[in-house]
Amino acid sequence: MGRQTATSGINPAGSSRGLRLDPLSLPVRFDAHDVRADGGVRQIELHRERVVLRRVLHGMRMAINVRISDFHGVALRGIDDAQMLVLVHRDPSLTVPLCTSSDNEEIAAAWQMWSDILSLPQLPKEKAREPAVRRRRHNAIRARRPKFLVRRRAGDLLNPANTHHGEREIIARN
Repeated sequence: MGRQTATSGINPAGSSRGLRLDPLSLPVRFDAHDVRADGGVRQIELHRERVVLRRVLHGMRMAINVRISDFHGVALRGIDDAQMLVLVHRDPSLTVPLCTSSDNEEIAAAWQMWSDILSLPQLPKEKAREPAVRRRRHNAIRARRPKFLVRRRAGDLLNPANTHHGEREIIARN
């Protein structure tokens, strides 16, 4: 199985003809635009079962390995006068571009092919732009008793035999 790279006839993400990856010749490796990365570029390796995103952020190299099953699906997004197919993840920074074209028939065929090859659903436009549910940032068990206090037995304040009211304390002195 051969590897697609930017030098093997596939146009890189910033080229004038747009991005066109062939889903039948996976794995594929290409560069894509990333606003937050150093140099504005991230490297993407796309396999049938996983995606590896490599980028440099503030001088620190990182590689993020994401399973294909973690993606929501393949979505169609409109950009200027063209349309783009993307692999949508819950985290927008992990979304992967797949194909860019102004031809509606070509995009529809590519959308179906990518969906079949990766076994992911085709997401409509409104579903693709739906924001992810924010995770809770507070500690759910913070209001509970600490662990060392749970081990201690609480005092019995309701037992009237242990309560003495109105009496003077007797102290034995030697």
